[in-house]
Amino acid sequence: MTPLAIIIGYLVLLLLCGTLANRFSRRTAKDYMLASHSIGPVLLLLSLFGTTMTAFALVGSTGKSFQWGVGVYALMASSSGIIHSLCFFLVGVKIWSIGRKNGYTTQVEYFRQRLESRNFGTLLFVVLVLLVIPYLLIGILGGGAVIHGITDIVPDWLGSLMICAVVLTYVFIGGMRGTAWANAFQTVIFMVLGLVAFLVIANELGGGEGIWAGLVAATRQVQEAHPEKLTMGPPVFKSLFFMSYLLIPLSAAMFPHIFQHWLTARSAGTFKLPIIVHPIFIAIVWVPCVLVGTWATSALMANGEPLIPPDLKSVNLVLPMMVAKLSGPVLSGLLAAGILAAVMSSLDSQFLCLGTMFTNDIVLEIKGREHYSDRQVVLLARLFIIGIVVVTYLISLMKPPGIFDLAIWCFTGFTGLVPLVVASLYWKKLTRAGAYASLLVTVGSWIYFFSMAGYPPDLKYKFLEMLPVATIFLLSTTALVVVSLLTRPPSDQTLALFFPSGKDKRAGS
Repeated sequence: MTPLAIIIGYLVLLLLCGTLANRFSRRTAKDYMLASHSIGPVLLLLSLFGTTMTAFALVGSTGKSFQWGVGVYALMASSSGIIHSLCFFLVGVKIWSIGRKNGYTTQVEYFRQRLESRNFGTLLFVVLVLLVIPYLLIGILGGGAVIHGITDIVPDWLGSLMICAVVLTYVFIGGMRGTAWANAFQTVIFMVLGLVAFLVIANELGGGEGIWAGLVAATRQVQEAHPEKLTMGPPVFKSLFFMSYLLIPLSAAMFPHIFQHWLTARSAGTFKLPIIVHPIFIAIVWVPCVLVGTWATSALMANGEPLIPPDLKSVNLVLPMMVAKLSGPVLSGLLAAGILAAVMSSLDSQFLCLGTMFTNDIVLEIKGREHYSDRQVVLLARLFIIGIVVVTYLISLMKPPGIFDLAIWCFTGFTGLVPLVVASLYWKKLTRAGAYASLLVTVGSWIYFFSMAGYPPDLKYKFLEMLPVATIFLLSTTALVVVSLLTRPPSDQTLALFFPSGKDKRAGS
């Protein structure tokens, strides 16, 4: 009951955070969706990092390293830090500049005007929603697994319901400002408490003789029992297979919730801190999680029994079980709050983003913006958020596959859309037909490979010795380029909005 009480207390703090943010609200739709473009560098860093660090990064990476070993860090984290910052620099800053100039709120709105097509925006909305729902599942499943694993008295379905209710409430109340504040608060919480969890686990695995002794002892146990977990050699990490994983972090360039966070920045200079510090934060979070998951493969209790059963049905439980078994009830509750912070700091942005897109890109686009007051716009966004949360929660009750596996396929779809956003920013010859071809090829090839991988999807399924993401990315790029070269580009008037002349740039500066 002690860990549960601490978890409930933490959730109450988040509700208070949303309430406080609401008091600073300007009571406009723009403020609810974009915090009136008032987010500074520190808050942008913390909110962006918190948004990208999902249950995939903590719960998922620990579970997958329990299966595969330390090589999981090389697969995802080592490249994610660099590639995410590259996305912020090459895509985020330009999106902010164009979005601020033209008054955009969402991805769909941006692509509609860039491609001169309302219908393309509608189709993109449908695809983005279908891809975000699995992303939401990652957080909901992760939150339920953590609460169940730590308390052992709350079933995972109830834990997931608690997470959904709390996140929905403070997003409902605080909007983007509440989301950014909550993300910043939760980022600090999960980084600090995550490090504490790592140190406590290391000390306990060393018999209480110190952290360094624990690091050595835990690693030695793995070396003796499962030496393959400490290598990055075959069969898991063949060169082409490994290289194809480097494409997965590119998905951040097309996440709709990241897009919306970019638009909240106060200025282009606000991006400097996130671009520089993000890779460091990635290492701080991923290294402990991967080590804990690897140690869990060989850690023993005092009676010689495995600390984590080797036949554990759900690897999502590895991290919460390690925390629960190697710390006292108070510390266990605090560490659970830290893990939940990472889980929830992504859910809130995704909930808000979907509500914003539905309101801005579907309802207002159909009937006309002049027919709705700001209060009605916010209400519509809130109602759609509730609907998405209910649908996603019900899907989570069907027990989808492991968080890491689910995330990889979700990110694969977003990566297939990255050529579209890059071309829209840097290539004047991108056409509406080329964009349609890229989008449809991505969707079609994703469905094909997902069906071929089976269900639950096999992460070791390869096509041409690579993850399907490599083929999907190549097909998407090829379709975009070939069809665009064969069709007429957008009008000069439209291109002028996205590719200002040198004179326009000097005037703007």
